[in-house]
Amino acid sequence: MDNIKFINSVSFKNKIAIVRVDFNVPLDINLKITDKTRIKKGISSIKHIIDKGGRCIIISHLGRPKGRGYEKKFSLKNILDCVSEELKTNVKFIDNYYDENFEINDISSKVILLENLRFYKQEKENSIEFAKKLSSFADIYVNDAFGTCHREHSSINMLPKLMKESCAGLLIEEEISNINRIINNYNKPLTAILGGSKVSDKIKVIEKFLEIADNIIIGGAMSNTFIKSMGGSIGNSLYEENKLSHALNILDKAEKNNVQIFLPIDSRCSMSLIKGDVLIFKSNSIKENYSSYDIGPKSVKIFDKILNESKTIIWNGPMGVFENNNFSFGTDEVAKSISNSTKNGSFSLVGGGDSISAIKKNNKECNISFISTGGGALLELISKGRLTSLSLLSN
Repeated sequence: MDNIKFINSVSFKNKIAIVRVDFNVPLDINLKITDKTRIKKGISSIKHIIDKGGRCIIISHLGRPKGRGYEKKFSLKNILDCVSEELKTNVKFIDNYYDENFEINDISSKVILLENLRFYKQEKENSIEFAKKLSSFADIYVNDAFGTCHREHSSINMLPKLMKESCAGLLIEEEISNINRIINNYNKPLTAILGGSKVSDKIKVIEKFLEIADNIIIGGAMSNTFIKSMGGSIGNSLYEENKLSHALNILDKAEKNNVQIFLPIDSRCSMSLIKGDVLIFKSNSIKENYSSYDIGPKSVKIFDKILNESKTIIWNGPMGVFENNNFSFGTDEVAKSISNSTKNGSFSLVGGGDSISAIKKNNKECNISFISTGGGALLELISKGRLTSLSLLSN
């Protein structure tokens, strides 16, 4: 990613910039923002453009609308006041920008916020016509939406191809700099913690860490596939039958590469997520009718020791069904271990919604070196070493 043009090398004086941000913030039932982090992180590039004498058109998505027009709960009007407050200026809101009669020159505001891109099906279809309309509004394209950089959507993939000048924003610059500390400029031992439900979602990133990591900790339901592949009894626990051979291959390659893979040795189990006793079983000896929903106390102790001896840590994915208080123990403890290791001098990077939620739940976000705004984009950049959408922003 060496050839990316960044925002500091672009002149915005008397220019209009269309800035793709990721303001996909969580809203409560009253449509009030419950976490402003993405807006606070994404506002820096907009301030930079204004300070350099430019005007801004902000574009973003929010949630998962059907793509058939306006849906109140997904309207960016819900975040308008917050954006105005953060910028300390009156932001003009436009909802009819894809109308053939709409003219951007009729609006004199310094900052404009366009309605949710995904209200139009053309956004997810990577439509060139949709991108042409957006490109007609501005002189310069700025991508600062790292969390969506792995998507082939019109505002991410097609729009920069149509603009005379494109660059990456300050947030993306910060993301790339910190991810580089994980994959190219790390201190050993490097430990990757990978959780979640599916091995298939993480195969490529596991293979990358087999090349550079000292330790890989695997938790969540994906660990069941590895345990099952080695002949373990996992009861009714979730696993991927078609990935058992993949799991064995990964374990074999890890041994050849002298990379230690750590799987849970005990699990917190129940017959149901909703009700029933919570029992601790050895992870490879879970009784029939029981399912593993979290790592157990012995696993937590082992993982804690590894993390506190690590100098570089990356975490993506929970250790279990952490949304359920009965099974949040393992994820919470990993969050605390990473926090403690960071306070003792390690570099830590946390990415992915669930992992970030766990960090915030435990009030540990100030103790983490860097919290990435990406989940899928983070994994793709690490595994491939590039993101197509960022390659479009080259010098």
